[in-house]
Amino acid sequence: MNSLFRLHHSDRQVVLALLAVAVIAFGLLFVTGGSEESARIEGDTLSVQPSNHPATRSSARSSYVGDDLAPTQHQLFQFDPNTADSTQLLRLGLEAWQVRNIYKYRAAGGVYRKKEDFAKLYGLTVKKYRELEPYISISADYQPAAKLFTEEERQPVRDTLRYPIKLKEGETIDLSVADTLMLKRVPGIGSYYARKIKEYGERLGGYVSVEQLNEIEGFPSSAIPFFTLHTDGVKKLNLNQLSLNELRRHPYINYYQARAITEYRRQHGKLKSLDDLKLLNDFDEDTRQRLQPYVTF
Repeated sequence: MNSLFRLHHSDRQVVLALLAVAVIAFGLLFVTGGSEESARIEGDTLSVQPSNHPATRSSARSSYVGDDLAPTQHQLFQFDPNTADSTQLLRLGLEAWQVRNIYKYRAAGGVYRKKEDFAKLYGLTVKKYRELEPYISISADYQPAAKLFTEEERQPVRDTLRYPIKLKEGETIDLSVADTLMLKRVPGIGSYYARKIKEYGERLGGYVSVEQLNEIEGFPSSAIPFFTLHTDGVKKLNLNQLSLNELRRHPYINYYQARAITEYRRQHGKLKSLDDLKLLNDFDEDTRQRLQPYVTF
């Protein structure tokens, strides 16, 4: 550096000028080279941008439903959301992710039965639904099968064995021939009382009056008007032949009365009529009258 200052003044000017030119040239080379390298690197970066770049995500969404799907011009036409394919749905202006949701809904067994069902599509705006609504056409195949039948045909068949149709006011049944199913048609009579009616009739040997139903404990008297009686005959008791135990089985003869009858037979022989029972304290007028249809001698 000291030798530079020892040069002649004119020589120093020449050397300084050359140095200045060299510095400027090097600076230009550095700036130009750096720009080219930066452009090259930026170009390489763009050519390998990651898939989460916004442009790439948009492209991925467009082709998610199907690899062959590409953005297409929107067009309105009649469609059934139960059968329309992804290409048709995209042409209608739906987003790819909305089309994907439609596919998932159908794959899970979902069915669009009316236009309003399509309005439930996630993300569908009121404006878009109003635009598509006139073009939604649900096939009759996807309607509930119940619509194939009239209201009368859709009525469930009544189980008349468990829930018989009740008699209306003024209707009657014959007590002497009615079975339990018929008895349950009487208002107020269910399985319990139908069974009790049959059991009591068998113990009596047959009913001779519908009023005898009141002798069943707790029997609903409101049911009496629904019964009529056409007596075909009752089973009679032979008071001269039956044992004490056989006699006492009848509802109108208790243990003491049965014993009185057997004692009378032992002491006096056979009974000839109910008048013979007048001699026995256990048989008052009422009892003899009730027994009259059921005894023989």
